Amino acid sequence: MSNSKAVLGMLCGLVVPAGAALAQQAPAPQIEEIIVTAQKRAQSLQEVPVAVSAFSGAALQDHHVSDVTDLNQLAPSLQVKTDDNAANPKVFIRGVGLNDFNPNTASAVGLYSDGVYIGSPLAQMTQFFDIDRLEVLRGPQGTLYGRNTTGGAINVITRKPTQHTEGDISVEAGRFDSVNVEAALGGPIAKDVVAGRIAVNVIRDDGYSRNRLTGHSGNDTDRWAARGSLSFTPSATFDALVQLRYGKTNGGSIWAYNRSLFPFTDAATGPDGVCAAGFYTSGQCGDVAGYSNTSGDLYRGDYHFEGKDEVETRGASATLTWDLGDLQLVSVSGYDHADRDDREDTDAGPNDVITATYRAKQSVFSEELRLQSTDEESPAVWVAGLYYSNDDLDTNSYLDVLRLFRPIFASPDNPNGFAPEFSVGVFGYPYTQKTESWAAFGQIDYDFTEQLTGTAGVRYSRDSKDFNYASTAEFDEITIFTLDESKDFSSVSGKLGLQYRFNDDVNVYGSYSRGYKSGGFFGGQTVEPADLTPYDDEKVDAFEIGAKLQSPQRRMRSSFAAFYYDYQDLQVYTLILRGAITVQNFTNASNARIYGAEAEFSITPIDHFDVSLSGAWLDATYQDFRSVGQDYSDNRLPNAPRTSITASLRYEWPMFGGSLALQTDATFRSKVFYDTRNVERLSDPERTFVNARIGWTTADEHLEFGVWGRNLFDETNISDIIPIEGLGFDLFSVGPPRTAGIYARYNY
Repeated sequence: MSNSKAVLGMLCGLVVPAGAALAQQAPAPQIEEIIVTAQKRAQSLQEVPVAVSAFSGAALQDHHVSDVTDLNQLAPSLQVKTDDNAANPKVFIRGVGLNDFNPNTASAVGLYSDGVYIGSPLAQMTQFFDIDRLEVLRGPQGTLYGRNTTGGAINVITRKPTQHTEGDISVEAGRFDSVNVEAALGGPIAKDVVAGRIAVNVIRDDGYSRNRLTGHSGNDTDRWAARGSLSFTPSATFDALVQLRYGKTNGGSIWAYNRSLFPFTDAATGPDGVCAAGFYTSGQCGDVAGYSNTSGDLYRGDYHFEGKDEVETRGASATLTWDLGDLQLVSVSGYDHADRDDREDTDAGPNDVITATYRAKQSVFSEELRLQSTDEESPAVWVAGLYYSNDDLDTNSYLDVLRLFRPIFASPDNPNGFAPEFSVGVFGYPYTQKTESWAAFGQIDYDFTEQLTGTAGVRYSRDSKDFNYASTAEFDEITIFTLDESKDFSSVSGKLGLQYRFNDDVNVYGSYSRGYKSGGFFGGQTVEPADLTPYDDEKVDAFEIGAKLQSPQRRMRSSFAAFYYDYQDLQVYTLILRGAITVQNFTNASNARIYGAEAEFSITPIDHFDVSLSGAWLDATYQDFRSVGQDYSDNRLPNAPRTSITASLRYEWPMFGGSLALQTDATFRSKVFYDTRNVERLSDPERTFVNARIGWTTADEHLEFGVWGRNLFDETNISDIIPIEGLGFDLFSVGPPRTAGIYARYNY
């Protein structure tokens, strides 16, 4: 830990001398201008009055981004975790996100692929290959992006077909027999009219966890995805981009680490009645079946079941653009279907305490129609649009609980030993949810002067949800209760802002935004109808001021943002004890307050030397929040570290007729809590992760190869801690330990 923190300090310390070098080195290359589409039109990153971070496809490759979880801390205030191997990423921006893994609940951070909202959490893991750039929009995006963006949005923009033949292939191999292959080929089909591109990504590894009972490896990856794109430009006033995509995951289910909670001795009993810190691996604590995990190795366990997490996704999109003089009409249509079958050893132990099966099918169709101005001479730039989506979800999941105790309750009248009063049985919760969403929106940017621009936007949204739920037992042979309910949710969101440009290099902005996240129905397992009472919309009033600066020589770029959020009816997912049983709970917190500041720097002080630094300070707490007899007021929000810092440097120099490049980066985050209660054992102290890459590129820049390493100091890599206190254990989801390997890339 001390070594990795020292490296982070060294990288951060480079920013000051690098800045001083700007006055001593001349001439140096300019930082490349970055174009983003954060406001549904092409703008320079430095001009857009939004807190947004952008990354090129090459930069994402250098950072080894192969799915959404690899974006963790890549941008200020961005935290990403998962408790599954193939679905349900949990994305938090500025402390705003959602811990719920049930597929009918939307994240507070919207994920968009080429303008299409990927609403299903089952389909959000396989979009990250053959990327042109990625944009992370921080803060509510209630006007142009709509519902479910109270935290922000992530835009994935893939590489498009061109009128010249091009291709590339990248191959990585590393520890745990990992292989990552990405290849693409594109070019003209009919000169100046039709072009195509196809891209494929294959990722597999043997996994970094070990089952002590069988000697098998787990937490393995086995997935592939493909995307085909076709560009059609029959005239100067119309173009179309059509995409087809497919993904398949056949890897293992999550293997968590079991931490024992039930104390067997007085000495091991903590003040809260569960195992005291320091006794977890002593053998004096265990779970409800008496199993004591005496190992502190997070990557080893005694698993009674080695499951699979299988996900199949397929989708299509079409973006049609008509130029109408000073106007442009844009149609964005999208369809995604995901089918998941996940079977996992949830107790992560040798006894059959709880085994889960999660099955879901989800289909989402969306259509957005925009009319926007294109007259560059006009002081007004505006966009107006309509949006519609249809989301159809069908689940059939169940939990097999305490099967090992069935013989105790077996009798001639009850041969299967079903005992619901002791939670012994198979408890299912098949349900369907159909959601129709409509929205109308508009935004205008008006230049009052050459320096002062005002922004005003508004969006009206309406969601209609039909929810049909059944709580069952013994594989649907017994029906505990059913629910068939419908409800409409509507909201008005929008934005007001001002931007002042002192000159071409310095501008400041201020904004007020209202964001919202649609209400709905809890989609987890329950035997209590009251748990399915609809929850309300989540709303936020956000105030932000910011500045964007660059040096006249374009060798230094920086941005700053300070923000204050006032949340009402914040949607919160928690695990609670109901009697002696751990159950899921989803409710609206009364409100929350979030405020903080962020900064980003990019510096190129001398030729072929790049330094970047970003950081965030955050204070995120609940206000007047009481739920199921607990008072969470003034508690910190989960996954909201007070401090997070990312530093990176890259230096390139001529060697052997080509160029050799060294890149290293480090990320630091302070302590985080993983639950609403802020229980100390369900927290993780500050962590620092260091990665590095060194590669050689030929003079024509067609071929590159080298070595890479991630988590070089083998820092403990905890993604989440889930308390199953009613059954006597905590579950740790862990990311990979230290990994390293080689890579080769070729393009033409």
